[in-house]
Amino acid sequence: MKRLTPRAMRQRRLRTRVIGTQERPRLNVFRSLKNISVQIIDDIEGKVLLRVSTLDKDLKDKIKYGGNVKAASILGEAIASKAKSKGISKVCFDRGGYLYHGRIKALAEAARKAGLEF
Repeated sequence: MKRLTPRAMRQRRLRTRVIGTQERPRLNVFRSLKNISVQIIDDIEGKVLLRVSTLDKDLKDKIKYGGNVKAASILGEAIASKAKSKGISKVCFDRGGYLYHGRIKALAEAARKAGLEF
C-alpha cells in the first residue's frame, strides 16, 4: 500500500467537505515551485469549466516568473475575470492541501478583489 504525503492527506481530508456544484463550482489551486495553475470544476458533472495557469500565452508576457506572489495575484485577477465572463460569481475555494499563506493567500485575495465570492 502506498503511503500518502502530508499534503495529499490534507488534500483528501479537505475534499470530503469542499464539493463543487453547478451553482457554486470549486476553485482548485495547484502550486509548483515555478508555476501556479487554477481550475474551476463542477464535481457533480465531473467537468473542468475553466482553467488558467501562469504558463498561458496571454499571461506569459505579464509575468516574468510564475512562482512568486506577484504572479499569483495576477493569476487571481485573471481567473476572476474569466469566471465573470462565463457567468460564475460564487465558488468554493479548494486550496489543495497547501497552507493559506504566501502565494495561495495572494491568489485568493486578488480573486476576491476582482469580484469572485468565496
